[in-house]
Amino acid sequence: MGKRSTLNNYTFVYKQSLIATFTAMIKQWVNWRSLLGTIAVLIVIATVFYSESLSTKIAAQEKNNVEIWVDAQKTILNSSDTTNLNLATKISSGNINIPIIETDEKDSISNNYLNLDTLNVKNNKNYLSETLEEFKEYAQPIVLVISKKPYIANKYYYGPSELLKEVKYYPIVQLVIVFFFIVIVMLAQRANYVSRQNQVWAGMAKETAHQLGTPVSSLQGWVEMMKEIEGNEKIAPEIEKDVNRLLLITDRFGKIGSMPVLEEKNLIELVENMMDYIQKRAGWHVSFELNTYGETNILSLICPPLFDWVIENLLKNALDAMEGKGSILITIKDAAAQIVIDVSDTGKGISKANIGKVFNAGFSTKKRGWGLGLTLTKRIIEQYHKGQIFVLQSEIGKGTTFRIVLNK
Repeated sequence: MGKRSTLNNYTFVYKQSLIATFTAMIKQWVNWRSLLGTIAVLIVIATVFYSESLSTKIAAQEKNNVEIWVDAQKTILNSSDTTNLNLATKISSGNINIPIIETDEKDSISNNYLNLDTLNVKNNKNYLSETLEEFKEYAQPIVLVISKKPYIANKYYYGPSELLKEVKYYPIVQLVIVFFFIVIVMLAQRANYVSRQNQVWAGMAKETAHQLGTPVSSLQGWVEMMKEIEGNEKIAPEIEKDVNRLLLITDRFGKIGSMPVLEEKNLIELVENMMDYIQKRAGWHVSFELNTYGETNILSLICPPLFDWVIENLLKNALDAMEGKGSILITIKDAAAQIVIDVSDTGKGISKANIGKVFNAGFSTKKRGWGLGLTLTKRIIEQYHKGQIFVLQSEIGKGTTFRIVLNK
């Protein structure tokens, strides 16, 4: 009883340490995201206000320049003073940025315009009229009265210069830059988070293997001693099986975090052995079936201890879903470029809301367990065997099928 209590305490502390580690990592990642988001928002707000202020100043300056330009036009029309004419002409020709369209008092477009796309004016009959409508929405015209009776006047409509357009578009460009900056930094943080998560997984797995190593080696010695004692002929072999099982588990944990050596093995034989092992412990109310489509030897490069772990996790997951009653079907198909393994059960199924979560660490619908089995399964298949594993189909009350795809 004392040993069981100590083991339970150790398990509780181990589990709490795992949860605390992941919680700290998630909080740190969230804090980074919050900080980056806040900085980005402040940058965008400051940029928008500054650009708006700057564009207002430039717009006011351009309006003033247009007024000066119109005064110069008036001087050119009315003045006979050579000095004034020269100055007005210089001012008039100095406008090379602000687009202007001249109309008469009835807003009929004349042939006088400035700083517009001459190619568009020539090729598009509606270009001037469409541009004039834009200028009317942009600002009030500056009117040059030529005669009061009869009333004759020129109206000068103007639009924003290229510089002013650039200033107005600057916040959008800045926003795009900030957005990509945040995306890149978040991807980097995500990669760092995943890397650290992997280190935690690997470290804890190796520590578990290390902790199990010494007592398992001791148990092996005790088993050998039991074999030599008369009367233990039936007990010793069964205990030896469990010890060998512990050795296999230790080997599995020891391989997590380092790239295992892949060997060419017969998948059918491995799956059959694991299915037989689970079947003996599943009870008579669960039937097992293996369909290989007539094949007896399907070879693939795998790590046998880790691949056994994958099949074991899927079979145990199926047993839990069926609650001790139902059937499990495993199919292995040798396709042209891939090997497809389906593990189907007649259990309670997975809701659509949970299908995307089944491989997440900590997710479990069971009251017991840490929710790590399918997470480790996915890691073994995708990282160590460069394959795929996913929920092929699931229906509440009818069962679930997990599919493994291995490259040949």
